[in-house]
Amino acid sequence: MSATDYNLFIIQGRLAAPPELREFDSGSRLVRFLLTVRQDLPRRRVDVLPVTVWNPSDRLLENPLETGKSLWMCGTVQRRFWDATEGRRSRLELVAQHVKASES
Repeated sequence: MSATDYNLFIIQGRLAAPPELREFDSGSRLVRFLLTVRQDLPRRRVDVLPVTVWNPSDRLLENPLETGKSLWMCGTVQRRFWDATEGRRSRLELVAQHVKASES
C-alpha cells in the first residue's frame, strides 16, 4: 500500500487590492492577487494572502475585478527559491489553478 499526499488549497476571501498583471518576454503571464481572509474561530484574525495565477485565461482578465470583490480560489502550495545577496532564499506561494468571482 502506498501513501498518497495531497497538495490542495481552497480559499474564499475578498480582493484587498487591484490584481497585478505581469507579462514576460517568453509570452507567459501571471496575475497576483492579495486576498483578505477573515476568521473568527478559534480567535478573530484577518490575513492578507498573496495568490499567483500563471497564464490566466482571457476570461479572468476581461472584466477587471474590483477591490472588495469576493473570490473563491483553489490550487497548490509551492515553495519558490531564489538567490539573494544574503544567500539562498525561499518562500511558500499559493498558486491558483481556478478562480471564481462570487455573485454577491
